[in-house]
Amino acid sequence: MGRISLAGMDTTSTHPVFPTPLDIGIGGMTCASCVARVERALKKVPGVRDATVNLATESARVVVVPSEQMEARLRRAVRDAGYEPVAANASVDAQDTSPWAGFMPVAFGLALSVPLTLPMIGDLLGQHWMLSAWLQFALATPVQFILGGRFYKAGWHALKGLTGNMDLLVAIGTTAGWALSTWLWLSSVFGAGPGVMVHLYFEGSALVVTLVLLGKWLEARAKRQTTSAIRALHALRPDVAHLKGLDGEVDVPVAEVLVGDLLVVKPGERFPVDGLLLEGQTQVDESMLTGEPLPIVKDLNAALTGGSINGEGRIVMKVLAVGNETVLSNLIRLVEDAQAAKAPVQRMVDQISAVFVPVVLTIALITLLAWWLTGQPFEVAVIRAVAVLVIACPCALGLATPAAIMTGTGVAAKFGILIKDAQALELAHKVDIVVFDKTGTLTVGRPTLTTLHTTPGMTEDEVLKVAASLQSGSEHPLARAVVSRAQMMGLRFEAPDNVRAVPGRGSEGEVGVRSFLIGSLRWMDELGVDTTAMAPRAAELQAQGATVSAMTERTSQGLILRSLMAFGDEPKPGAKEVLAALRSRGIKTVMMSGDNQGAVEAMARRLGLRPEEGDVMAEVLPADKAGRVMALKTGGHTVAMVGDGVNDAPALAAADVGIAMGNGTDVAMHAAGITLMRGEPALVAQALNISSRTVRKIRQNLFWAFAYNVAGIPLAAFGFLNPVVAGAAMAMSSVSVMGNALLLKRWKPEKYIKQ
Repeated sequence: MGRISLAGMDTTSTHPVFPTPLDIGIGGMTCASCVARVERALKKVPGVRDATVNLATESARVVVVPSEQMEARLRRAVRDAGYEPVAANASVDAQDTSPWAGFMPVAFGLALSVPLTLPMIGDLLGQHWMLSAWLQFALATPVQFILGGRFYKAGWHALKGLTGNMDLLVAIGTTAGWALSTWLWLSSVFGAGPGVMVHLYFEGSALVVTLVLLGKWLEARAKRQTTSAIRALHALRPDVAHLKGLDGEVDVPVAEVLVGDLLVVKPGERFPVDGLLLEGQTQVDESMLTGEPLPIVKDLNAALTGGSINGEGRIVMKVLAVGNETVLSNLIRLVEDAQAAKAPVQRMVDQISAVFVPVVLTIALITLLAWWLTGQPFEVAVIRAVAVLVIACPCALGLATPAAIMTGTGVAAKFGILIKDAQALELAHKVDIVVFDKTGTLTVGRPTLTTLHTTPGMTEDEVLKVAASLQSGSEHPLARAVVSRAQMMGLRFEAPDNVRAVPGRGSEGEVGVRSFLIGSLRWMDELGVDTTAMAPRAAELQAQGATVSAMTERTSQGLILRSLMAFGDEPKPGAKEVLAALRSRGIKTVMMSGDNQGAVEAMARRLGLRPEEGDVMAEVLPADKAGRVMALKTGGHTVAMVGDGVNDAPALAAADVGIAMGNGTDVAMHAAGITLMRGEPALVAQALNISSRTVRKIRQNLFWAFAYNVAGIPLAAFGFLNPVVAGAAMAMSSVSVMGNALLLKRWKPEKYIKQ
C-alpha cells in the first residue's frame, strides 16, 4: 500500500485528472465508531471522492482527485480527528518478534489490580483480607490514569467531534467507579470518622481497565495472524540480485535492477524479478503463485516469476519486469485491495455503530436514575450504570466483518484464488448459475488442426501456406494451430498485407497479389459464399465435435471456397467432475462459446452437460456474451461468469461474480472480481466454497457481537452484572470474534477425483 506519490505533480496541466486510490495507515482506532468518525473526517477533505476505513488492517483507502499536498491534508484530517496517521502498511510490516510483544502495560495492570481482588478471593475462602482504603487508592489510581490514559485521550477527541466510541464508554464508566470510591473513602474519613469501614469499588475500575487492555492485546495478536498472508508474500522478495555484467557477477539491491539486465540465479534461490530463461535448464517451485506444489520444468525462453524458487540448475535470466510491474507485486496488490475493501454488510454495521454509543449513554443514564429514584443508594445506581457502559463497548462489532474477510482472502490466496473484490466474496456464496467459456476454460485451449479439405485449384500445402501467412500475427488459438501445423511441415510463409480482423468471425488480408478470407462457416454464410459442395463433410465434422473454419479467395468472380479446416480440442482434466460437483450443489452450469452448435454440443456431452436442458449457448458473438449473462440474471438468479480471454471481459464485468483464469489475458483478470492463478476448473468450485465459509464466519461473528450487547446491556441494567464481569465479557467478545475468524485458516480445498 502507499503506492501513490503526489510529490512534484504538475497541477497546472490541462489534461483531465482522474480519481486515484491512496492508502493511509491509522493508529489508535478501537471500535466501529472510530471507523465511522475517521471516514467522516476524510470525506470532508476537498478532493476526496470516497473513503473506506478498515479496523482490522488499521488503514484507509481514500479515492482522491490528485492535487498538491493531498496526502498531507489527509494525514492532518486523521490527526485532527484524534488518531495517528502512520505508514499505510505499518500493521503488515510490524515486527512480530515475540508472542508477548506489547504485553508490558497489561502486566503492570495485572500486578496492580490483582491485589485489589484479595477481598473477593478471601470471601470465597471465608477469610477477610480487606486492604486499607489508602492502599486501594494507591494501587487503582495509576491504573486508572496512567495505563488508562489512552481511553481519556481518545474519548476526549470523540467528544470534541460530537461522537462517541469505545474509549469514551470505558473512560466514563471506570472514572465513575473510581470517583465514587474516592468520594466514599474521603466521606468516611472526614465525615463518619476513620474507624468506619465502607465498601469501595476501586477493584472494579482497575480490573475493567486492565481487562480491556488485555482484550486489546489479544486482539492485536489475532490481527497479526490475519495479515500473515500479506507478510508471507512480502517475504518472497529477495533483497539482493546477482547482476551479470562485463566484470562478472555483482550483487546489487533488487531495487536497482533494470529491465533488460541479465541476472544469475543459483540453485535454491528465489527469482528476484520476472524474466526470461536465457541460459541453463531448471525446475521451478511456483507454489507461491499457483498453489501447485509440484515443480515445473523450465527450458530456454521459458517465463520466470519473481518470488518462485529455482531448483537444481544455475541459470541466467533476462529481466522483463521490475518493481510494481512484477507478477508478485500485482499479487500482493490484489490481496491488499481485497483485505482493505469493505463488504456491503459492513456498511450496515457502520450505520448501526454511528448511533450505538449515544444510545448506550442514554441507557446508562436511565439505569442510574431508575435505581436511584427507586430508593437504592447512589453508589449502587452508579455501579449499575458503569456496568452498562462497560458491557456495551462495540469492539467486536467493528471487527466482525473485516477479520473474516482478511482471513478468508488470505487463505484463498495461499491456494491460488485471488479475491480482489469484497463484494464478489460476499456474493459468490449465492451463485446459482455458473457460465463457463469453452475454449481455454473447460477445454485445454490448444486446438490442433485435425482435418484439411481443399477444392480444385489449390493443394493442401498451398492452402496451409496461405492460411498460416494470413494468421501469423494472430493470438487466436485456431490461428496458432494453423501456424503450428505449417511450421511442423516446414512450410515458409510470408508476411501478409492489409490484414483486418473481424471480431467473432475471422480475418482477411492479402498474401502476395491474392486476397483471402478465413473464418467461421457462419461468416461465410453471411458473405454469401457457396459452401454446398462441402456442407455434408462440414456437418459430419461438427457432429464429431470439431470446430470448422473455411478459407475463401476474393476473385473477380466473387468469393470462392478454397478449403475446409477442422480443429479439435480436449477437455481439461477434472473439468467433467467439477461440473458434476457444482450441479450436485444445486448450481446450474452453462457452457458458452462462439463455435458452431454441433461442435459445442459435442463437447458439452463429453463434459456431462445437457444441451437439451439449456446447458449450452453456441455461436455467441463476443459483443453478445454480456447480454446473455444479463439475461440469465433475470428472476433473481446470481450468476458467475468464468472466462480467460479479452472477448470474455464484458461478460465478466456483467456477471454478479466474474472469475478469470490466471492463464488468460490481463484484460479478463482486471474485469473479474476473482482470479484463479491456475487454469483449473476445480478452483471455481473452491472459490465458491471459500466464499461460503467466509460469509458464514461473518454471520457468526455479527451474531455473537450483537448477542453480547443485546444480552449484556439488560443484564447489566438490571443489576445481574458487576463492572468486572462486564469488562471481562466485553474483552472476550473481541477475542472470540477474532478467534472465530482465524478458524478460516484451517480451510483447505476439496479434492476432486480426476478420472
